[in-house]
Amino acid sequence: MQTLIGLLFLALSFATPVWAQAQSGPSVEIDHPWARATLAGTKTGAAYMTFVNKGTADDRVVGASTPVAAKAEIHEMILQDGVMKMRPVAALDLKPGSTTVLEPGKYHVMLIGLKHPLKPGDTFPLTLKLEQGGERQVMVAVESPTKTGGAVGGMGDMGDMKMGK
Repeated sequence: MQTLIGLLFLALSFATPVWAQAQSGPSVEIDHPWARATLAGTKTGAAYMTFVNKGTADDRVVGASTPVAAKAEIHEMILQDGVMKMRPVAALDLKPGSTTVLEPGKYHVMLIGLKHPLKPGDTFPLTLKLEQGGERQVMVAVESPTKTGGAVGGMGDMGDMKMGK
């Protein structure tokens, strides 16, 4: 009987670290998802937000989708040889204890093939795919350009830039 209890205790001691790791894995919060209003006929827009990884494990944003656009991709803007360029990125790293801000002129979720203009006061769902945290849906608030700064247009904050790879 003591041998059986000993084996049971031993088995549980090996299982506890795995259970603890699963419990303390990625814990990503998504704060203030928003998009700037767009003009009629504009086919692109962008969504912004802040990711806070309060967990102890790495995670990554590996995809996005929304019913308001044909495609949603993670993009970044970079200054290269004096020219602002935008390019898609395969994933956005979310390190433990870090805050990652998507904001105009930097990382953003590019909305390609908008199905209708984004109007101030509207909201729309955006599903973000996290490598470890699974799919997370947020409601994106469309804000007016006077609140967020910049022009009313799909990517009004980007100025004269070229698409790059």
